[in-house]
Amino acid sequence: MIIDASFWVAVSFLIFIGLIIYFKIPQKIKFNLEENIKEEAKSILSEKEKKISNSKIKIKEMISKANEDAEKNILKTNENFHTIMEIKKKNTDDKIKQMKEQTLKDIKNISVKIAVGSVERLLISSLDKSKLDKLYIKSIEETKLALKIKSN
Repeated sequence: MIIDASFWVAVSFLIFIGLIIYFKIPQKIKFNLEENIKEEAKSILSEKEKKISNSKIKIKEMISKANEDAEKNILKTNENFHTIMEIKKKNTDDKIKQMKEQTLKDIKNISVKIAVGSVERLLISSLDKSKLDKLYIKSIEETKLALKIKSN
């Protein structure tokens, strides 16, 4: 049997494999890889937890700011509402006052017209007492009727 170079390569390869198994190199590599992966996973986990924590803080701040803004808007809207209502109330009071004044002027004008008409009728008619009493009663009735119409 001739021992050539390929035989010695095969023998040295088997010795090499035997040494690797003897010194448990694959297990050490596996252990080192697992340790590296665990450390990397822990690092990623702590980084993600920190991001979650920061996000929760930011969310709380945003909610707090939104609540403050909402309260400010409610107060501002309430203040604007009260201001508008005061203006409307004042305008309504002014209109009522104007209408009262106009009604009083109208009543005075109607009273003057009725009085003038009564005087004209008195002058036109004779000064007979019975006619004068009838004219007086008629003028009072006209005044009442005119005031009643105007008040409605």
